[in-house]
Amino acid sequence: MSRQRVLALPNNGLSDVLFVQMESRPKRMDIEAAKEDLKNRTLAPFGYDFARLLYLSSLRDFSTGEYHHHGLAASFSESAARGALAACHQELFYSLVLSPLESFVAQVDRFIRSTHKDYKSALSAWEKLQACNTAVPSVCDQMTADLFRSNIKVAMALLKSSRSFQEEKSQSASPRPLLGQ
Repeated sequence: MSRQRVLALPNNGLSDVLFVQMESRPKRMDIEAAKEDLKNRTLAPFGYDFARLLYLSSLRDFSTGEYHHHGLAASFSESAARGALAACHQELFYSLVLSPLESFVAQVDRFIRSTHKDYKSALSAWEKLQACNTAVPSVCDQMTADLFRSNIKVAMALLKSSRSFQEEKSQSASPRPLLGQ
């Protein structure tokens, strides 16, 4: 559905000219330009894909499924911004799902560490709240969404066991008090 805006030139006696400006769906090149702007100006500073994915998913209204980014919409159009956000979200999601598990786990670990909260508590909260569900794009097949959730579960288990192992190792490396001391 397109909106119209009517512009009329002042009557100068030459002719009555009426211009109609149509606002329609964004062109592919508008979305591509908005995607490039989004990648270069907004997403690049995050430094890694898992953080970018979570940021993009936070821009989606969970009631409507629509994305909102004020700066991008101001530079392009609301519909081009939405298209760019949705496309980047899907691209990052599929890229992460298809990435090697070791890389995926490292990115989840980096994200958990970036919260500056107690590591164990953050891992537990992620498991309990199942925060990863919000990272799945609106348009995604069930098998890929399930694979992503499975990768998150594996990452959480590996990070928990790795952390426990490191804690045990550091405790066993410290000298134990002798009896009577």
